[in-house]
Amino acid sequence: LDEVSLVAVKNKGFEKPSPIQVLAIPRLLDGDANVIAKARTGTGKTAAFGLPLSQKIRENSYKIRALVLAPTRELALQVCKEIDSLHSGKYPRCTAVYGGQGYGEQLKALKRGVEIVVGTPGRVQDHLERGTLDISQIDYFILDEADEMLDMGFIEDIESIFAQANPNCRILLFSATMPQPILKIAAQFMGEYEIVEEEATPETPVLTEQKYVMVREKDKLEVVVRFIDISPDFYGLIFTQTKADADLLTKQLDERGYEVAALHGDISQVQREKILYRFRIKKTRILVATDVAARGIDIEGLTHVINYSLPFDRTTYIHRIGRTGRAGAKGVAITLVRPEERRKLELLKIGIKKGVKGSLSEVKIPSVEEVLDVKRHWLFADMKGSLDSTPLYLEEKENSDKDIFLRLADELCGEKEPQEVLASVLKTFYGKQLDASRYNHIAPIVSKTSGGSGKFSRDIENATGTLLDSNQIRIYVQLGRRDGFRAKEVALFFSDLLNIPQRQVDKISVSDSFSLVNLPKEAAIRALELSRKNSDVPHMHLDVKAKKPCESGRRGEGR
Repeated sequence: LDEVSLVAVKNKGFEKPSPIQVLAIPRLLDGDANVIAKARTGTGKTAAFGLPLSQKIRENSYKIRALVLAPTRELALQVCKEIDSLHSGKYPRCTAVYGGQGYGEQLKALKRGVEIVVGTPGRVQDHLERGTLDISQIDYFILDEADEMLDMGFIEDIESIFAQANPNCRILLFSATMPQPILKIAAQFMGEYEIVEEEATPETPVLTEQKYVMVREKDKLEVVVRFIDISPDFYGLIFTQTKADADLLTKQLDERGYEVAALHGDISQVQREKILYRFRIKKTRILVATDVAARGIDIEGLTHVINYSLPFDRTTYIHRIGRTGRAGAKGVAITLVRPEERRKLELLKIGIKKGVKGSLSEVKIPSVEEVLDVKRHWLFADMKGSLDSTPLYLEEKENSDKDIFLRLADELCGEKEPQEVLASVLKTFYGKQLDASRYNHIAPIVSKTSGGSGKFSRDIENATGTLLDSNQIRIYVQLGRRDGFRAKEVALFFSDLLNIPQRQVDKISVSDSFSLVNLPKEAAIRALELSRKNSDVPHMHLDVKAKKPCESGRRGEGR
């Protein structure tokens, strides 16, 4: 890297390259080889291609020089933001194109001129079909999280996009695994290529318990406080999406008496080192951090990681929870999920199941009574332990000050019962900590259903009205393209939910906000019951329009 790039590296706080950066950066800066880079999630892959691109493109090119494909809109935005942070000049200009956002802003950005486009396959393909995106002259084609994109059913879009790209562009393909479809793409479009792979190290935080709770945005602080207080040894990281969130949460926890500090991009290097020093020696036991600021933190003994906001993707989630459960110690990862994020949660669960041992399971928010019971136990156990290890005051013959404390004890007791006086002393010192009014009420979240139990029973009884053949029912499920779901993922979702083969999930038609699927009658009824009773399962109902075998809609249709 040249001096300009090294300044950007220093500003980012990077001190040494990760293994995949060592392998990828020189190959992108020199030569013209196509590369497949096999690397674990959370290993600095964006900088591995972002730094070379920022160094190679430093002037107005009047054309798009690089296209980066990412599996989700969240990751596309994250990659674009990261590339922008890797240079200080005007160029390269980067923009993200993705589904779920109107075309207006994206068209304006493309018309103004950009050198790097980061996008999801579906939206990139839409722009190509509209003629608003031209990749016929790009120099770099980068596929990020390739195996995840294939699992999400993007294979046809990717092949179509490759076919419209400059055949002489350099191709860099990142993937955590190397399934056959990826090698097929390589053989079809990459010509000669080399495979680089970082030294294999375990990425799975197998000793981390993975939990989540459903919580409204306004109740998140209260939930965090309860999880901290019910864990006497709490020593952990709380991840927020933005610097503003980190500052606000830190202020709120500080006002409630916790030793807490914030860590984000606006914190100077000197202050950062002071904050981390206090955290390492446990003077500060709670660190609220953004993902970028948490890079490079390697502290043993963390008991908890709390995701204050639902992570954008599997990569971010795995990287976060890997901070705890290290060196043989057990750790707990708790993710706060808002009711409207249920569909994103299901997508994350699928990714976790593939990338991490263990699963993400729901737990209840601790009640005030449960928290106070735990606090009483450990406060008094600690006090009794101290008393048991200390000689009674009257036995300390050589203590010259004992008369002072004895006189004070006599004054406090007077004619009162010593037990009552001791109770008053305990209340004075521990009353605030054990006061139930310290905690705010959290209203329960009532799951939305498609109707009352009577209506549901009638729907089931009338299910023959939606039979598509002798044993199939067509149902509506609130999972669509905007949630990152395509036909393959919809099939996988029902397969996991109902424990049935994916082939039994038939006639999948995917729209922006919902999907329609055919299921065996018993499986469909079970799915509807799960949706009605379980708030974690997306809303489903019978497709009342399906009165005869569905001729439209084939597996995999929809983009």
